[in-house]
Amino acid sequence: MTLLDAVLSFALLGALLTITPGLDTALVLRAAVTMGRGPAFATALGINVGALVWGAAAAVGAAALLAASSTAYTVLRILGAAYMAYLGVRMIRGVFRRDDPSAGPEAPESAPSLWNTFGRGLLTNLLNPKVGAFYLAVIPQFLPAGVSPLGMGLLLALVHDLEGLLWFTMIIMAAQAARGFLSRRAVRRTVDAGTGAALIGFGLKLGLSSR
Repeated sequence: MTLLDAVLSFALLGALLTITPGLDTALVLRAAVTMGRGPAFATALGINVGALVWGAAAAVGAAALLAASSTAYTVLRILGAAYMAYLGVRMIRGVFRRDDPSAGPEAPESAPSLWNTFGRGLLTNLLNPKVGAFYLAVIPQFLPAGVSPLGMGLLLALVHDLEGLLWFTMIIMAAQAARGFLSRRAVRRTVDAGTGAALIGFGLKLGLSSR
């Protein structure tokens, strides 16, 4: 397998994975609808940086710890599940608070921090061991002979990141085009409730899974 063959083959696999609906897409869409373009791109960038870290770790074998040590995998899995459930519960609580008449008038929402939304995307990706397991299983199959594993891992992860960035950009631009409809309170509450439920579902699925 040549370098070009490896990159093109991985790009096809990465593209199929990228457009499959999942947690990353839900987080970026929620940020675009409820917070705007900047926080949505910050969330997407955090997710992509997390993927880059996992790709480099898998290429040099550091992520093999997850495959070899059930304890390490379990700890990371529980942390990831707890973090996803925490985010989901916060979103759903926010919906109920806004719907509760006894809570008084709704306070104006403070401007979101780009670092905060970046960190949310980054942590969500880094605390999901299944992302590391995917890279660990796939990237070694696309390492041509004589090529630096670290360099190739970073290159493949970067290809995946570029695909993800293009996909997220399409989602964010579509959300901005429909801003008038999506900015309605009922729609924003629905998006928050749906994303929160998805996060809790992903967290439960991750927490209850074995490998």
